Amino acid sequence: MVLQPLPGIGDAIWHLPHLRAIAGATPAGTVSLLTKPRSLADRLFQAEASIARVLWLHRDGGVHDGPAGVFRLATLLRRYRFDVVWVLHQSPRYALIAWLAGIPVRHGFGIGAQRWFLNQPGVLPPALRRAHPIEKATTLLEIKGLRVEGGIADMAVAAASRQRVLARFRHLPSPWLAFGLGSSEPDKQWGAPAFAELALARHAAGPCTIFLVGGPAEAELARLVAEAVRYRGHGVEVAVRLPIDETAALLAESRVYVGNDTGAMNLAAAVGTDAVGLFGASEPLVYSPRLHPLTPASGGMAGITVEQVMEALSRFGID
Repeated sequence: MVLQPLPGIGDAIWHLPHLRAIAGATPAGTVSLLTKPRSLADRLFQAEASIARVLWLHRDGGVHDGPAGVFRLATLLRRYRFDVVWVLHQSPRYALIAWLAGIPVRHGFGIGAQRWFLNQPGVLPPALRRAHPIEKATTLLEIKGLRVEGGIADMAVAAASRQRVLARFRHLPSPWLAFGLGSSEPDKQWGAPAFAELALARHAAGPCTIFLVGGPAEAELARLVAEAVRYRGHGVEVAVRLPIDETAALLAESRVYVGNDTGAMNLAAAVGTDAVGLFGASEPLVYSPRLHPLTPASGGMAGITVEQVMEALSRFGID
């Protein structure tokens, strides 16, 4: 079992190469993944051969929160009789749970008190306590002698999901562009006016189809963008309510993604699509050659201009 408790879609995608490396070292070639429901890992990885099952970790007020939650989760894991666990997080809580569950072989970051509950050699140096999760997981596996191939997630898209997306949208003109509206924090949000202005600029440059992607939480933002664009006589496709596997398929069929630093950006890169990421309030991600960060000269997200994004699109033959 691999225990990866970071909650987001991007977090899950970041760790896919590590899951594959660990699975490759097992007799069956697969792992069970324990993670949080917000990751949508069950649908996200439904075409991933290295993941045999997804189990849910219910924190944030759920049944696995608090002291009682420790024992509930340990009881759940004990039923599966796992032989080996990899804890890809530095909290001692999860290593304690693995110990209470009776898992005989326990790997983990081993930073601080966590090492008390691990029993395998090779832990991270304390200097990596604040390192990026990708760096921590990669370093741990290298210490253990496991190779993380490529370091980027080339994620398979379920054939049925791709067929559903093509059946619904294949009549729309190319190129397809995906605008990622979601943001985990307000200061990472470019905003409806900027996305609408970008859509109008791209329509003025020639025929295309623009998809507004995200989750149900972005429905109102998508409505505002769509209304502003349609008022000027152009169209956009609102796709914020697609299941995550169909969003992955749509991104795989798109020529390029433009959007905020969010899960959809990581997903686009994972399915093979160049992603222009808008980084005005977070450190640019460079773990994949398909990620192309844009940063402002000043002023946070508001400092990223439509002209700057259009110039970036021109590098992909889309201007």
